[in-house]
Amino acid sequence: MNQLLTKRKKLKLESDSGWGYAFIAVALIAFSLFTAYPVINAFIISLQKYRPLGSTYVGLENFVNSFSDELFWKALKNTLVYTLLTVPFNILLSFLVAILIMPFKKKTQTIFKAVYYLPAVASGVSLAVVWLWIFDPLKSGIANQAVGLFGISNQNWLGSSATAMFSLVLMSWLSSHGTAIIIYLAALLSIDNSYYEAADIDGATFLQKLRYIVIPFLKPTTLFLLITGVIGSFQVFQNAYLMTGGGPDHATTMVGLLIFNNAFTYFEFGEAAAQSLLLAAVIALISFFQFKILGKDIEY
Repeated sequence: MNQLLTKRKKLKLESDSGWGYAFIAVALIAFSLFTAYPVINAFIISLQKYRPLGSTYVGLENFVNSFSDELFWKALKNTLVYTLLTVPFNILLSFLVAILIMPFKKKTQTIFKAVYYLPAVASGVSLAVVWLWIFDPLKSGIANQAVGLFGISNQNWLGSSATAMFSLVLMSWLSSHGTAIIIYLAALLSIDNSYYEAADIDGATFLQKLRYIVIPFLKPTTLFLLITGVIGSFQVFQNAYLMTGGGPDHATTMVGLLIFNNAFTYFEFGEAAAQSLLLAAVIALISFFQFKILGKDIEY
């Protein structure tokens, strides 16, 4: 009897394990096809003078060319400047909006969430068209009308090296922050009320609650948004491509746009693959240091 029960349990475990492996297999196949294979293929192409009808092995030449290319370093610098100017501000803005929404009732919170998240579901091309209208260099442009109130003459926002990068940064500041706001709100709701009640008994002010309760509890959320924000910012492509095309004088050429141009404008697939791997290495290095410096006392 005992042997029969043991056998049944064993069969059930094997059956459960089979279903588990089946579910894992779906994710594993998707990962292999859409992540692992492109990365491996990019590495193979980066070692070649790639041509669709016959490639030539060139070793590390594409990497050497990238390191000696001034435009690659300029694009990397532009991307770094864009990241430093956008990511911290966007996180701070999302945090402040979440704090302001938090005291409202659930129904009102939902309305605000929907309003702030709405731009995230809109087409990026549509949003770019709106911003092109805002940055119209003529007097009819909203940005020129705004600065005109202060007596400043019309600016060629996207056509001048002095203002093109700032225009893209401003576009990022005022674009959708809905995802980050919702994540912050979820984190705020997870803080136990007993901490606030204890703070009230001790006579803590709003700023003291913010400093000693809210910010420490939201540190894992902030680190998550910081890392994903930096990764997304280093991969920025759409705004630079649609708004400025990388100009003027490559003042807004980001690494993502440079890789795209090398691959699909100049058909230098080998060099584009090498630069994409270098970009991945830079992102991995920055993420590592972010975890090392900011994630010491954080557990997920």
